Amino acid sequence: MKDSTGRKITYLRLSVTDLCNLRCRYCMPEAGVCAKAHDEMLTEEEMLSAVRAAVSLGVNKVRITGGEPLIKKNIVSICEKTASVPGVKDLALTTNGTLLAGMASDLRKAGVMRINISLDTIVPEKYSYITRRGKLEDVFSGIEAALEAGFRKIKINTVLIGGFNDDEIPDLAALTMKWPVDIRFIELMPVYNSPDIGPEAYINASKIIEALPGLKEDCTDGVARLYSLKGAKGKIGIISPVSNAFCSDCNRVRITADGKIKPCLHRAAEYSIKGLSESKMKDQLARAISEKPERRGELSCASPSGAGRYMNQIGG
Repeated sequence: MKDSTGRKITYLRLSVTDLCNLRCRYCMPEAGVCAKAHDEMLTEEEMLSAVRAAVSLGVNKVRITGGEPLIKKNIVSICEKTASVPGVKDLALTTNGTLLAGMASDLRKAGVMRINISLDTIVPEKYSYITRRGKLEDVFSGIEAALEAGFRKIKINTVLIGGFNDDEIPDLAALTMKWPVDIRFIELMPVYNSPDIGPEAYINASKIIEALPGLKEDCTDGVARLYSLKGAKGKIGIISPVSNAFCSDCNRVRITADGKIKPCLHRAAEYSIKGLSESKMKDQLARAISEKPERRGELSCASPSGAGRYMNQIGG
């Protein structure tokens, strides 16, 4: 299905939970978020109905997100049944990686083709600081397990934070020399107003190019501009959602864990599907896609996102 501006919507990001086992300082409060009642959240069958409804409208790629999807007890079942929906050609999952070591093989067998792992630093003390409770060694174990499980593609997502990890750009990029993984540097988006994150944190992704003079430009992959280092096993991606909006090429729609369709990440508009039949979900998805805004609006430290929720409540 195409939206009102002619963009073909083929990509669904489905959040299975808004809860997380970490408390990243740029993402959510230290106390976490108030857990909603069980009956306010989408059931597994409702999630699958939503996927089928989306596929009937032209979606062929699904990404499972959270919160942290691996804390969901039935996550393997959700992935397996989603992968089995006729028309789903690509099933991916985004995780912080801390629980991945014991689940990578099962997720791959369930049909997850690609996996993204969030990692903002490779210094143990800094990792504990930014996540408030995580252990870097758990993420590294998760990456190793993912490599062994044989996912088609493994990407490491690094949120670029001025004054925190911009001095680690060469070391993070060097992970592509060690492992056959892609590293994707992503500009920090002003979604959560954190007391720990000041204006200096919002830096332009062009700093990646400056820090890596040996980069060779490659191609584009969705919203990422791809580069590579000589002799590397993986590529380096640069994603600039703040300085270089990619609204004109946006092909996605999001569904939150509590059953709200968000046609635009940075707009407050939501369309509820909780409790609806599959055919009614399809109608709501069609409406949301048809009303998808042409542009997100201004986005900067001085002009924060109009999303209306934290990222963990939307789906990263």
